[in-house]
Amino acid sequence: MKVLLEGLLPRWFPGWQVGQHFLCVAHQGKSDLDSSVPRKLKAWQYPGDRFVVVRDNDNADCQALKRRLLQTCESSGRPDTLVRLVCQELEAWYLGDLQAVAMAFDAPKLDSPAQRKKFDQPDGWQKPSVELARMVPSFQKGSGARRMGQALRAATHNRSVSFQQFESGVRRIALELEWLG
Repeated sequence: MKVLLEGLLPRWFPGWQVGQHFLCVAHQGKSDLDSSVPRKLKAWQYPGDRFVVVRDNDNADCQALKRRLLQTCESSGRPDTLVRLVCQELEAWYLGDLQAVAMAFDAPKLDSPAQRKKFDQPDGWQKPSVELARMVPSFQKGSGARRMGQALRAATHNRSVSFQQFESGVRRIALELEWLG
């Protein structure tokens, strides 16, 4: 996720720099994120900064998971934190923009009408990582995230609703902070 966002956010928001306008903090899995978020939110002392918590849903009850994360943020003193879930895995965001996948992996045939129809609702796939590995046998999560961070287009070109929700939430925060021209 961190690798993807560090490539994607400066493309969506020209001028944004890692460490100056945003900071992505990687976690070692869901339990690490769950235990780390309250500590980080309470410890962060820079006024005006905003937080976005984004994680894979991984077959959890998405409404219950989001409620729990929002409650964690509120009880940590940061009720303004944006919580977004990727349904089900990050690779669903990739499958939502097959033109970007085709470009990132130099495989133009991946963006075909049949594939677009197959992945019309990428958030509905239980294991999009398996589908992506089937399409791109050389796909690896780290290098794939780097490539997709340079290739994914704006949410208007992506069929993943969770991707669209993530982008609209981040854009709202950027507007509130007056970071968009």
